Amino acid sequence: MLAIIDYGVGNLFSLTSSFKAIGEEVVIAKDAETLKIADRIVLPGVGAFEDAARKLKESGMIQPLLDEVSKGKPLLGICLGMQLLFEKSFEYGEHKGLGLVTGEIRSIEETIPNGLKIPHIGWNALSFTKECPIFKYLKDGDYVYFVHSFHGVNCKGASVAITDYGAPLTAAVQNKNVFGCQFHPEKSGEVGLRILKAFCELEEKQC
Repeated sequence: MLAIIDYGVGNLFSLTSSFKAIGEEVVIAKDAETLKIADRIVLPGVGAFEDAARKLKESGMIQPLLDEVSKGKPLLGICLGMQLLFEKSFEYGEHKGLGLVTGEIRSIEETIPNGLKIPHIGWNALSFTKECPIFKYLKDGDYVYFVHSFHGVNCKGASVAITDYGAPLTAAVQNKNVFGCQFHPEKSGEVGLRILKAFCELEEKQC
């Protein structure tokens, strides 16, 4: 069973529908007990880092989430959910993240050439930098759907995929059983479903 954390930020319907489409049993988690009985956890997120971090803290789910991850339970952060995995973000100030991935979140404006539109919205190809189990059904150059203005930096140790938007941008990260996708698998068609399928095949302490 897979648990999607509900802390008031994220498109739960699209994610739930995508997991159900691949035959996965899904529950919406608002308490520690639900996380304990789940086999895998998904942390979604859209919007601003500071607001999402505050809502996650207010939900009381941070420590239960960290407890389950420390046991080896697979966790997937999506879009802003991926950014929350990092140590900190510099989105309109400096804000603390969960510290599950080494690195920080900064504006793509600092990386991409002048003249490119921000936010970065649309389909872009993935280029894999390391082998990663959630991409086992993909090939280099497969396209996924992005909507973001910020990305992970100083995270080469964790980066497993990049995308090119005038310059390389972090597309996905892994730290043992913790995974993050800057793009939206649930909006990425068949390619996205293959990523979710591979994530659902992970077992605790297998990563």
